[in-house]
Amino acid sequence: MHLRRSRDLSPEIDALAQRAGGRVGLPTVLGDLDRRLRRTWAPGLAVRRAWTWSAADRRDPAWWPQGISPSPGPERVLAVSWYAASGGSRLSLLDLDARRYRHVTLVRPDRDGNHVPLQIHAGGIAWHGPWLHLAATRGGFWSCHVDDVVRVADDYLLPVRFRHSAPERRDDDVRFSFLTIDGEELVAGEYGGRKQSRRLARVALDPETLLPVTDGEDQVVPVVTDHGVVRAQGVARVDGRLYLTASHGPWGLGSVWAGDSPDLHEHRWAAPMGPEDLAYDEHGDWLWTVTEHPRRRWVIAMRRSSFD
Repeated sequence: MHLRRSRDLSPEIDALAQRAGGRVGLPTVLGDLDRRLRRTWAPGLAVRRAWTWSAADRRDPAWWPQGISPSPGPERVLAVSWYAASGGSRLSLLDLDARRYRHVTLVRPDRDGNHVPLQIHAGGIAWHGPWLHLAATRGGFWSCHVDDVVRVADDYLLPVRFRHSAPERRDDDVRFSFLTIDGEELVAGEYGGRKQSRRLARVALDPETLLPVTDGEDQVVPVVTDHGVVRAQGVARVDGRLYLTASHGPWGLGSVWAGDSPDLHEHRWAAPMGPEDLAYDEHGDWLWTVTEHPRRRWVIAMRRSSFD
């Protein structure tokens, strides 16, 4: 399997930024957080810290939290992705110290300076340097640069720059259901039932550009293995050891699978119901996940060492 990188959409982003009055970048968003993040309790044997959203976002039936990734720096900042069943996707940028957050709409720009919603499931995100990679299931993944944020009226927009996808879609293509960063690699995984594939794929990242490594034809060649678990929603890999979240419906507590691949052990009732993407944060040795079901939506941190 291989993926092809699309052309750079920087000209379209430049046109959007010109119409919007220029790029504002990530620091402007983090200085203008308009919603309250609240510390709370959440169920799950491994939960050590928990936060929840404003009342409207906790119960919103239209938008569903999916992906999570910590800032690559020492700041206590998280990015969480959401998708809307009616179409569209967004990020929430969370400042854990200020206990505030704000939504940023993900968009595709055009050369006229216009934009349309980015219609992907956004089941996983991975933040590496200035790049945010967004899982697009059978559409591969998109990459955007955090400095490209613009403000239009009262909304912040983050346009995508690149898409990495299969040139021709086939039934056996890897589904990019969720993403994480492991050192200089992007790791992706498939959500699947017992009769579906549940593979993991590793993509090397260029140490200079921090983007996926390509050959002379802008092709990305993932290394694919078969070490996923049933109903996996997220993955982290730390020093070669795997950690995966698995959901058990809207009312059953979630599991975390851990171990040296392919020998994984299930930790039952470790996470709240509906755990999604998983991310490792070396600042504190945390595993982060976010839960999706209305009125049962939390951002939680678990100690990685509790699964060793």
